[in-house]
Amino acid sequence: MLHLPSLKQLQYLMALEETGHFGKAASQCNVTPSTLSSSIKELEETLGVQLAERNNRSVMMTALGLEITNRARALIQDAEAIMEIAKAASRTPLSGKMTLGVIPTIGPYLLPKVLPALKTTYPDLQLYLIEDQTEQLITRLKRGEIDAALLALPYEMEGVSTAFMFNDYFQFAANANHSLARQKSVTLEELAESDLLLLAEGHCLREHALEACQLPPRAQADNFAATSLPTLIQMVIANMGVTLLPTLAAGSLASGAENLFLCPLDPPAYREIGLAWRQASHRTDEFHLLAAALTPNEVS
Repeated sequence: MLHLPSLKQLQYLMALEETGHFGKAASQCNVTPSTLSSSIKELEETLGVQLAERNNRSVMMTALGLEITNRARALIQDAEAIMEIAKAASRTPLSGKMTLGVIPTIGPYLLPKVLPALKTTYPDLQLYLIEDQTEQLITRLKRGEIDAALLALPYEMEGVSTAFMFNDYFQFAANANHSLARQKSVTLEELAESDLLLLAEGHCLREHALEACQLPPRAQADNFAATSLPTLIQMVIANMGVTLLPTLAAGSLASGAENLFLCPLDPPAYREIGLAWRQASHRTDEFHLLAAALTPNEVS
């Protein structure tokens, strides 16, 4: 009789690959290090191959171990999908636990507007929020650590489905004493000639702003970059340069800010806001409902 690896053993293997440490992997799986270590050894004996190279300080997965871990992750996700199919047959739409990832340039500005109505419409939904940058959220989505992600698009993603929600238009922001202040709009040519301040690399808002406005990567001022939109606004107010703000965040950031000038771009430029989830997920219909529920009334 063929002896197959257990799902528990595969989960332990995934945790070991993610943490690179038996103690951390054991803590993640809520078992003792000896239990996890013996389970990995049993798995290696079952498969007849070495999955990890061990020393006193760390663990390094073998090439074969990495390949098997990736297959294990797919198996675990399929097993979870089976459970989701069974649960979906007996529950109402958008109920139960759901973990939603959201990027920092969307979460604080959109969610307070839409979550109260979401809770009223779907009172049985237990929504857990995780804020992170796009690349990390996509990784967590593919690993099955989150169910869906609220992102700015476009973004290159394999194995991921998306639902468009709305366009978030960019606004020009500058100190009120700037030479372009008090104009009804700012052209892309005028923007390209200004000291443009953007978020640091790794924030997708930076790339979306440059692409939407057809600006070269070096259009940004060389000396400064911010790690958050509030910091970026303070730099603009200090007249260190100009920036582009998504309309979604502009109202909140400009509230109470003295000496800040805002106006639209000519022609308009925008990023797309959408919801992303794994293509293999069996909650696709629910995610479309969620995308609609998270879209503000003024743009829906």
